[in-house]
Amino acid sequence: MNDAIVVCPSCGAKNRIPADKRHLTPRCGRCGAPLARADGTVVELTDMTFQQEVAASPMPVLVDFYSPTCGPCRMLAPIIEDLARKYAGRVKICKLDTSRNQMVAAQFQIRGVPTLLFFKGGQVVDQLVGAAPQAEIEQRLHALL
Repeated sequence: MNDAIVVCPSCGAKNRIPADKRHLTPRCGRCGAPLARADGTVVELTDMTFQQEVAASPMPVLVDFYSPTCGPCRMLAPIIEDLARKYAGRVKICKLDTSRNQMVAAQFQIRGVPTLLFFKGGQVVDQLVGAAPQAEIEQRLHALL
């Protein structure tokens, strides 16, 4: 019985997410708002899912714009996965492959990877270009909370 308890960022209600349902996108039982993935996984975005996952998210979102052939991006990947586990239920951690999803990358004028964009209320509030240390990324996440 590895059920997770996730607090709704909209109304504060505690929601139990059964272990066998963690792969789904959970919603709050009280207000119906989308909840963060309870398993602490990184959400893989595409041009088609970006609006739904980021702009409509009730909680802060960190998006890692990366390329699979980029060395610094590969160095940053384990840090992003660790942050997803650490901030599960409080911040949605996502990544977007800029080589396959060029529309969103062009929309935000991503010129180099890795680039981290921090969203709150669907708006970009901070940006970090390059492979930054985990402590610096966490400092910026705390500013969002």
